[in-house]
Formats: sequence, structure tokens, C-alpha cells
Amino acid sequence: MLFGASTPFVQKAGASVGPLTTASLLYIGAFLVGVFSRRGVEKEARLQRGNFPRLLAMAAFGAMIGPVALAWGLQQTSGASASLMLTLEAVFTAVLAAWLYGETMDRRVWFAMALLTAGGIALIIDQNVANDSARTQLWGLLAVLLATAAWGMDNTLSRALADRDPGQVIGAKALLGSVATALAAILLREPMPEAQIALALLLIGATGYGLSLRCYLLAQRAFGAARTGSVFAFAPFIGAVIAFALGERSGSWFMLLGSVLMLVGVSLHLMESHEHAHSHEAITHEHAHTHDDGHHTHMHDPMPKGAHSHVHQHHALTHEHAHVPDLHHQHRHL
Repeated sequence: MLFGASTPFVQKAGASVGPLTTASLLYIGAFLVGVFSRRGVEKEARLQRGNFPRLLAMAAFGAMIGPVALAWGLQQTSGASASLMLTLEAVFTAVLAAWLYGETMDRRVWFAMALLTAGGIALIIDQNVANDSARTQLWGLLAVLLATAAWGMDNTLSRALADRDPGQVIGAKALLGSVATALAAILLREPMPEAQIALALLLIGATGYGLSLRCYLLAQRAFGAARTGSVFAFAPFIGAVIAFALGERSGSWFMLLGSVLMLVGVSLHLMESHEHAHSHEAITHEHAHTHDDGHHTHMHDPMPKGAHSHVHQHHALTHEHAHVPDLHHQHRHL
């Protein structure tokens, strides 16, 4: 909801602002959320030096290419059209998660992804039917498509950092991205926005890119990149509804068809039941955890209440139960 709502508001607030400046302000807002949402070392695992290359790649795709392409695309097409195009981010995320991490993609999931893609196509056709050619710009939509691909890669890369403190991950990624885009904006002499516009973009960045990313990372921790991306497919529809509320009076039966296809696709993905015998290798790692999930059986004296973080061991184990590709179920499938 947070990210979906941000797209039409970025379209309104950033209409007269350069795309690099827009991206920088959005991620400065996200950086502030990261700084103030950090948790103590006893609650969340810290980032490590070895995480820096992955953070750099996440910043390049998610805090540079993605927001710059979106900001430019929003200036070429309508907020509703751009919002709906973002449906395809879920598809990029799911396919990349299957390719890079071996997350299970059975026929039900592939069918769900096909429905999401068909829904996105129907929604974009809706914009072409409802708008004349002067309002719907192909290059703008292609720029938004580039943003969805960049954020799909960012989402997949961030999966490996879902066990780190989300505040630290957000802060590091946003700092790298905002500094890089700000320097590029200065070099290209983009004009400085008015104070109220800059403040609006900071607030949009704090909610739609900072708090949203925090929720996204926690969801990835719980059930993997592909399923998180599937739930995220609701965002474009939310953005389109808000764009309509802000004054865009366009729509046809294609919008209804696309919405139904999206809903069915997301539902199919979330209803997936995945169960088989699987083995856990012995491992020592650190992350936030509780002792009621069947995988953390080590003892404390006294036993802490709620989630906590520390270095702990898992012994080798083979068992069978329903599971999702969370932190402890990242085995590959043939």
C-alpha cells in the first residue's frame, strides 16, 4: 500500500523536478527512516563488511536506476498508466528468485505469474483505450518497465540480507543511492526544487520507499522473495485507484479484467502448498529469531521473551513439513 500510493504522488510532486533530483530526495527520505528504525544488537543482526558489494548492487539497481527511470517515465505518461505497469515487478522478482536462489516455481506459480503478466497487459491496454495517443507515451511506459526490472533485481538481491537489521539495510542502500543521484544531478545542472516540493518528495520517500522497504524486507524474511513480490503486485492497483482519486478519470472494461487477473494470480501464488522431505545442514549464523518455530531449539538461561538476535547453531536435520523459502528453507529443487 505504501509503495503503491507513492507512485501517483511522485507523479504530482515531481512533475517539474529533474529525475535525478527526484530520486535523490526520495531516498534521502528513506535514509532517515533507516537511521531512526535501527534496533539494538540484541534484537537484530548487524550488517557485515562482506555485505557491502551486495548493498552497492542493491543501491545501483534499486536506488539509482529504478527511481530515476520511474521519475522520468512519470513525466511522460499518466500516473495511473505508470502505476499499472509496475505490476510486472512481481514477475521479474519471481523469475529472478527462481533463477538465482532456486525458489520453487511449480505449475501453479508459473500460472499465477502468467495471470499477473496478462493483468498488467490488460491494464496497459486500458490506458491506451481510455487515453488518446498524445497522453500515453510509449517511451514513458518503457522507462517504467525498466524501473520494474531494476527493482526486481534489487528485490532478489535484498533477499540475502533479510536476516540483517532492516534499518541498517535501508540506511546503507538509501545513503549510497541518494549521494550518487545527487552528485549526478549537480553535474548535469538539474534545477533545485522549491522547498515545499522537496519536502513533499522527502515525505513520499520516507513512507513509500523507507517504511515500504522495511516491510518488504521483513516479508522476505518470512516467506521468500517470489511470494513477497507476488503480494507486492497489489501495489499497482492501489496506485491506479489513488491516481483516479487525484483526478484521472480514465478506465474501461480492460481495467476490471486486469484487476481480476491480478487478484486471481496473487491468490494462486499465496495459496500454494509446498511440502516434502528436506534436509538442513549444520550451520552457525546470526539473525533475529524466536523459539516457537521448530527450528530454534537451543536453550537460554533464562529463556528470552520474543524475538532476539545472537550467534547460534543449527544441527543437521532431515524432516518433512509444509514450508516456504524463508531463511531456513533455501534448498534448491530439481
